[in-house]
Amino acid sequence: MSDFLLKKLIVILGTNASGKSGLGIDLALRFNAEIVSADSRQVFKGLDLGSGKVTEEEMKGVPHFLLDVANPGDFFSLMDYQKLAYEAIDDIISRGKTPFLVGGTGLYVNAVVDGYQLTDAPVDEALRKKVEAMSLEELQALIKEKMITGASEIPKTLDMNNKRRLERAAEKLLMNKPLNLESKKRYETLCLGVTWEREKLYKRIEKRLDRRLEQGMIEEVEGLMKNGVSDDFLYKLGLEYRYIMLYLRGKFISKEAFRDKLFMEIRHLAKEQMTWFRKRKDITWLDMEKDPKAQAEELISRFMEM
Repeated sequence: MSDFLLKKLIVILGTNASGKSGLGIDLALRFNAEIVSADSRQVFKGLDLGSGKVTEEEMKGVPHFLLDVANPGDFFSLMDYQKLAYEAIDDIISRGKTPFLVGGTGLYVNAVVDGYQLTDAPVDEALRKKVEAMSLEELQALIKEKMITGASEIPKTLDMNNKRRLERAAEKLLMNKPLNLESKKRYETLCLGVTWEREKLYKRIEKRLDRRLEQGMIEEVEGLMKNGVSDDFLYKLGLEYRYIMLYLRGKFISKEAFRDKLFMEIRHLAKEQMTWFRKRKDITWLDMEKDPKAQAEELISRFMEM
């Protein structure tokens, strides 16, 4: 299929606490759009404050998809996400609306925008447990060794410091499957990026963290644990869910020490998100100091008229 025949998709991506969700909603109201979330934690029910999930009031009547589609503890793969995202986007288009993909999970964005050709392979539970027991350093060494043996290069999109991503990559290599994913674009996309200068972003992260703690984020995780959600699942979710679980298990000397550690880790994630997104050369970064909504409206209008 030629590019000019592809249906159009608007992508609004960015770092934690950048304001992408609010901007996406305001723009959706302007362009008769509906929103598909690209967030790896917001797919789970009950993960609300900790994942930064928009409330019904914040949605301002704009329909949102891929929120609350899995139960905590369920295995939810990249392929599961891509399949549901494609279905939601195609449904939005079929009803004459404009689809917006909004979120900060880079792998989810890439899977849809680039059209990763994913396969539905059965999970080898024994292999998965073996891989998950390995340290970050062991995973890095394994992947480098396997790639050299196969005379292949490590994909640029693989974050060698992200243990969860390395676990999935190691699984594939140990099952003699390629890491380099073939792609076939399904949509013509306009990618708009949302972030702030570092110190301002950190202040936004801190303000949002403290607000969510006041709103009951610790109690949210406590409720999940009481309802049988495992420590292992919460740990793998990372950030708020990992460190609140550890705090509730008495792993911090004080609430202040827990809060400071969590703040540091969220800042670190924002840096990782920027590193990931900078690998994409098709992102137009909005100037958040100079009316980003007006900038985005102009870019979207031009894109939709093409």
